[in-house]
Parts: sequence; structure tokens; C-alpha cells
Amino acid sequence: MMKMFRYLMVALVGTIAVGCIKNDVPYPVVKLDIVSMDVEGAKSAPAIDATAHSVIIDLEETTDIRNVKINSVEMTEGATSTVSFPGTFDLRTPLYVTLSMYQSWEWTISATQHIERYFSVEGQIGESKIDAEHFIATAYVPMDHDMKSVNITAFKLGPKDISTYSVDFKELTDFSDDSMRQVTVSYHGDIEETWTIQVIPTDVEIEFKGVDAWAKRIWLYAEGRSGADLGFKYRKAGDEEWLSVNDIEVNGGSFSACIADLDTETEYEVIAYSNDSFTDVVKVTTCNTFELPNAGFEEWSTINNVVCPYIDTPFWGSGNDGAAMASTTLTEPTEDVRPGSEGKYAASLQSKKAALMGIGKFAAGNIFLGEFGGLVGLDGLVNFGRPTTARPVALHGWVKYNCGVIDELGRVPSARPNLKKGDMDEGQIMIAVGNWTAEEYGGSADCPVVVNTKDESTYFDKEGKNVIGVGEMVLTESTDGWIEFTLPLDYRTTSEIPTHMIIVCTGSRFGDYFTGSTQSLMLVDDLELIY
Repeated sequence: MMKMFRYLMVALVGTIAVGCIKNDVPYPVVKLDIVSMDVEGAKSAPAIDATAHSVIIDLEETTDIRNVKINSVEMTEGATSTVSFPGTFDLRTPLYVTLSMYQSWEWTISATQHIERYFSVEGQIGESKIDAEHFIATAYVPMDHDMKSVNITAFKLGPKDISTYSVDFKELTDFSDDSMRQVTVSYHGDIEETWTIQVIPTDVEIEFKGVDAWAKRIWLYAEGRSGADLGFKYRKAGDEEWLSVNDIEVNGGSFSACIADLDTETEYEVIAYSNDSFTDVVKVTTCNTFELPNAGFEEWSTINNVVCPYIDTPFWGSGNDGAAMASTTLTEPTEDVRPGSEGKYAASLQSKKAALMGIGKFAAGNIFLGEFGGLVGLDGLVNFGRPTTARPVALHGWVKYNCGVIDELGRVPSARPNLKKGDMDEGQIMIAVGNWTAEEYGGSADCPVVVNTKDESTYFDKEGKNVIGVGEMVLTESTDGWIEFTLPLDYRTTSEIPTHMIIVCTGSRFGDYFTGSTQSLMLVDDLELIY
């Protein structure tokens, strides 16, 4: 009987104790994402930024932005949304969505839309001006133009195919009294825009809009009379003979050209003409070129057990500093050089899984302009960029690539949400010039751009506002031995002068996410900037 009592007391105390235990076990932190979205009337799949928790939809110009139909939204499994999908939404202002499970995550869905608008007249001077905010379209014509017989050659002020106009543009010929007319543009049933159409005489027959001198090129931009003989001439300062510029690009009264294969640090004179009218002579001086140090990867050293792609002065960097803590080398010299090389070494970039403190983590073989910035836990800081004002038109070199199957999946890039083990890895060679500052990007004057591999918002964005020119080559399969490549840069402007250059070569493009293949190996040799 006493034995039975003891059992009952133990059971009772246990029950009371369990009932008094406070449930203070924290809920797991689960990041809630919008993974994909199907939108009617979008130009392409929406751009999803999992770091910024944003979705940007680029709409066709014929889509009614006030009534955008979102057919489906794929979210993290188990997540609930404060907004019900599918549905139709007014995206003139952003749509705010809260995803919830154990915690809540705020997302923003917004839309962009570009409507192509143009207006031009026969014989106009330069390019027409379209002010979509104030609904004003303006073309300029010479002072001797017959304002009673203006011939409009192109006219579109609303979305294609669905816009109607209060006046047939072919009837808009007389601009003699006040040089302007009113036209109402209607679309989507209830949208009406009243546009002011202006044709204004100007005494400017020809003028330069820009003259940009690079190392071996001069970019020329001018405006003259539409339909006239438009062009440029140039010569070295001190020469008597003017040389004609070929390959003129003409858009109405605007025209442009590029003079290539010039001498560096040399003064030139240029003029623009429209029929018999000429601009004043403009003098410009070309710049010097910038050559990449150790671009053949012949110079290597070992400092504190770290293999370095330099001897005395750091210029190129690699992930070896971080990998060395796990007694691993990712980037090192190889005697497998490109065909015809006069050097002894090339750079070998081998992706590997390194173990640090018993924890294995994938690391991409790489080499880049900059330096390793240190470790934050098991994540890395990389400082990108080297100072230069150079504006090369291309990066030339040699590459040999073995493309492995992804066998390490650390994190999935927001731009590639369906990436998985078994997919093919990707190699990457990228070059960019821009005006990055240490104050804005957290680095130093020499290496201004700091990337924290734990924070995707710090990753390099080739569409970023400080990028002036960029070129990228992605290798999605193994090469047949060594191949020669010329990677052109796409410049958003020819007038801006950069402060720094970034070059990255890696055997695993998604190495920042600790994702890639331990079989991926890239060799690079004899890089050269083309001007």
C-alpha cells in the first residue's frame, strides 16, 4: 500500500511540474519569401529581390497599370499572406504584403511601365523633346522652314495599338500662328491626356552635344538638320588635312560616331557639319592607357602560409586567406598555360569544400582585383576594386574551364530560386568600371566595394547606379581545352570618368552563396585590356 502511494505521489508531482513548466522554447526563425509570381501583361518574369523583400513587375505599355492581374504567387511553404492572390491590383502605388508563419516579413510589390513616345517632323533640327509629365512634345526646325506646311513624319504619344487621337497627325500641318496645337490622346476607355504639340523655329543649324575623349577613341554627338548631309571631320592638332569620320549613326536630326585607333595622350581637333553649316573647331586630348599588373599571372608568393598572386605589391586578390584557415588553397599557379604563351604559369581556380573547426563550407576558386577583408564567423568579407580612370572597350584573355555538377548547396540565390543539387555549375568572368566610393560602399580608397557573403544586399549589382561600364561572360559548360575570348564592356555613358575597376574570375558563379561544384576548375591566363 505504501509503495502504491509513493508511485501516485511521484506521478502527481510529475504532473504538477509539467503543468508549471513555462514554454519558453523560441519559435524557429523561418525566412518567408515570395518565390515566383505570374502576372498578366508583364514583359518578363517579375524581378524578385529576397534581400530587399521586393518584387518589381515590368509591364507592357498596353497593360492598364490600374488593373494588373496577378494570376498566382508562390511563397515559402506554410506562409500566409495579408493579401489574397490571385487578384487584380492598382499598381500605380506599391502593394504592401505581410507574409506570416512564426514571424512576419514585410514585402513590397511595385510596377514599372515605359510607354514609347515620339514626335518628329521633316527637316527638323536635332532630336525632339518629349515631356511626358507635362504632356508636351516639341520639335525644332530651321528659321526658314515653311511653318504653314509642316510635315509630321512620326507621331506616337500613347500605348501602341490601343490609343486614339482627337486629330489625325497628317492634318497637323499649319504651325504658323503660335507654333503649337492641342491633341487629346485616349486609351484604356477612360484615360485622356491633352498634349501640346510644338514646332519651334531655331537659328541653330548644327551644334555639338558631346565630345568625349578616351585613350584611343573619341565619341562624337551632334544635332543638325534632319535629312541633311550630317557628319564629322577630325585631325591631329597641327595637321592641315581634315579626315572624314565613317559609320555615322543618324536618328532624325541627331547623329553620332566613334573615332577609333587614335594615339594616346594626343590632342585632336573635331568639327561637325550639316550640309554647308559647320560647328566651331573643338579640341580634345586622348588619355593614357592602363595596363593590368601581373595579367599573365607569372608572379606568385607565399606569405604566412597563404599563396598570393603577387610578389611585393598586392593588386590581385583571392579567397586563399580565408581558405588557409582550413589549410586549403583555392587559387594557385599552374604550369598548364594557354597555347603560345611565353610565360611559365597561369592561374588555377579550384572550387573546394573547406573544413574549419569541424564545419565544412563550400568555397569557390577565384581571383579578383582587390583583397580579402577577413572573416565574420564562417562568412567572408571581400574588398573589390582598384583605382583607375581607364575606360577599356573590352577584356581579352584565355580561359580553360571544367564545369562540374553542383554538389554543395549553401544558399539559393534570389535570382535563381530553382537552383538545386544536380544542376550544372557556372563559371564567370566579369569586368566593370565605375565611380564607387569608400564612404558609400564601406571599403577603402584602394578597394571601395565591400561584399559580405552573409548579406546578399552587399553583393555586386552590375545594374547599380555607380556602374559606368560592365561586361560579363558566363560559362555553362566545359570548354574544349583553352579558348581565347574578348569580352566587350557595355557603357551607359561615354562622358563619365570612372574611379575604379573591378575584375572577377571564378569557377563557381554562386560561390558567394556557398553553392557550386567541388569539380569546377577554371584556368585563366594573359588578360589584357583593349582600348
